[in-house]
Amino acid sequence: MSAVFTVDPRSGVPVYLQLKEQIKRAVALGSLSPGEQLPTVKQLAVDLTLNPNTIARVYRELEHDEVIATSPGKGSFVRSNGQPDALRKNLDSVASRSMNEAVREAKGIGLDRKGV
Repeated sequence: MSAVFTVDPRSGVPVYLQLKEQIKRAVALGSLSPGEQLPTVKQLAVDLTLNPNTIARVYRELEHDEVIATSPGKGSFVRSNGQPDALRKNLDSVASRSMNEAVREAKGIGLDRKGV
């Protein structure tokens, strides 16, 4: 796997959301290729020191969002780009989240529309 995931429990953002967004971003940017296998729930839980249920929740939500597909006994894989609507939705989600974070950060350091 080419993408490396990290979480910061002190960031104020729930760790499952951090991981979910990192995976969506990696898929949208091509760091995770269509058909590429994600780490197992157990392995990612060990790597990130998280409860396996947290990882399973992330994978379930990503499957619901059509970012990944899970095959029992085989693992979880990045969906192919054959679904243009799902890919577009994923890209829109990543872009929207990035914009919202940038706006929050700007407000946090005292910038507003007039100061830009």
